[in-house]
Amino acid sequence: MNKDQVISAANNAGVRLIRFLYCDNGGTIRGKLVHIDSFARRLGTGIGLTPAMQAMNMLDQLQPVPGMGPVGEVRLVPDIDSFVILPYAPNSAAMMCDMLTLDKKPWAACPRSFLQRMITRAAHLGLSFQATFENEFSLFHPQDDGSYLPIDTGLCFSTISMSAGAEVMDNIIAALEVQGIPIDAYYPELGHGQHELPIRHAPALRAADNQIWFRETVRNVADQHGLVASLAPKPQPDQAGNSAHIHWSIWDLAGENNLLYDPKDPYLVSELGYHFIAGVLAHLPGLLALTTPSYNSYRRLQPHFWSSAYTSWGPDNREASVRIASTLWGMEAASINMELKASDPSNNPYLALGGLIAAGLDGIRRELELGKSDAG
Repeated sequence: MNKDQVISAANNAGVRLIRFLYCDNGGTIRGKLVHIDSFARRLGTGIGLTPAMQAMNMLDQLQPVPGMGPVGEVRLVPDIDSFVILPYAPNSAAMMCDMLTLDKKPWAACPRSFLQRMITRAAHLGLSFQATFENEFSLFHPQDDGSYLPIDTGLCFSTISMSAGAEVMDNIIAALEVQGIPIDAYYPELGHGQHELPIRHAPALRAADNQIWFRETVRNVADQHGLVASLAPKPQPDQAGNSAHIHWSIWDLAGENNLLYDPKDPYLVSELGYHFIAGVLAHLPGLLALTTPSYNSYRRLQPHFWSSAYTSWGPDNREASVRIASTLWGMEAASINMELKASDPSNNPYLALGGLIAAGLDGIRRELELGKSDAG
């Protein structure tokens, strides 16, 4: 879409307010809103933001970070291609924003710009990425005493749980479809009230944007049903935690050839793919600060929780940090992909995916080698 098409779409839909959104360093989705009367102007000028907002923690406590205090300003400048009409908010639309300095350059502390830099770094090597975040979340009935009751206590993949969540899940899926986010599958998961809703892969930047729309959509549609949707890594101490596994594949710049694929390898993985995995595992302790950033994340990262408690890799090993996913029959070259298990919905998807790409590219650059797989 171009500027005129976005303005026309907003007017035709009766939009009154447009959300200029960003995801901060703590993983919180924030933003400001502009009125339709100033929308055309703000598409070019953006809207002002104090740099201090990037030093806020998850409790809105300002942290002492140099250059992120009361002095200065950056601008939230929306990405035209990210425009969506919000199906869960009346007369509203939203756009994802980049943070620019007053001289119109990407601000160093902008997570979305960080991911774009990693995409550019990969492009210089002739590489592009497809990715998605495979989300789990838990649905609760709020109680008068302040507690929360899961919407079901059915078993994993149980049809009883499907029935309990049928109406709200149908509305969540419909809202995602309206925003142009294709669904891959859906199933009730192991935890009480827990559901998994994988969405289709997309180019890396769009994949991170989709993760923002996903989180916003699940929470808002659930609220319209009188439910609370939790994307916390471990909302119930005695139940399975919520993940946001990152799936990725590496393609040529034309998007025609999956460079992870090697038909001669036992696991169908190319040498480039193995170097990438080795880079991810080499940097995994630091990468966790981006992919599993919250205190609650580490209540999930435990042995025997299928959540990547081990720095290892293997084909379809769901306890390993990096899983080589089985290919689809007859689509081996197109469907070979990797999965990072150590990721959850509390992360900033731009930092998480950008960090993953940076780690893997370092493995390619240094031609890092892997040890024996954990195929158990």
